[in-house]
Amino acid sequence: MTRGDAPLAGLLHVTTPTTAPVPLDDVDLALLQLLAADARASRRRLARDLGMSAPAIGERIARMERTGVIRGFSVVLDWAAAGFPVVIYLAITAGQGQDLGPVMAAVSRLPEVENVTVVTGDLDLLARLRVRDYAHLRAVLLEKVWQIPGVQRTETYLSIAESSPKNFVSELVASVRSSQAAAAAGPAASRGGVG
Repeated sequence: MTRGDAPLAGLLHVTTPTTAPVPLDDVDLALLQLLAADARASRRRLARDLGMSAPAIGERIARMERTGVIRGFSVVLDWAAAGFPVVIYLAITAGQGQDLGPVMAAVSRLPEVENVTVVTGDLDLLARLRVRDYAHLRAVLLEKVWQIPGVQRTETYLSIAESSPKNFVSELVASVRSSQAAAAAGPAASRGGVG
């Protein structure tokens, strides 16, 4: 089978590799929750909140960075205030047998594109874009997206309302901590109840 016969073969080089799960204890999870609430918190403040030393906190953060649990720290923008209030979801279908890797890479490089995902179903890729207005969207489609070799068809979905952003990291980590605590208490609780 040649590369041209395998339309998904090129994705290996343009997608985020899967990472093996890293064991995280309750202190790691609590630290992640604190960082999710304020990524600019000092190590001294984090140490005080967790009852640890600042060097111990620094080592935990460094370990989570080395293992890929923490991939970076970033700024959260209000995109409307920054002049890009319009959210667009762009469904992209590639040509029959087209290698999706180069198409995905080209779409990802567009400055207006927040992310691109390979999806199942009738389409191939789903991209989330930020644009200023209808004229900007038109220019992105005509001058950029539709000029990408391999793009056969697109469908544009305009977001008309979004929920307020939630602190996804904090909520998911809290859920994991709760599940771990329940699992740890389960055997002890069942031993205490038998008698």
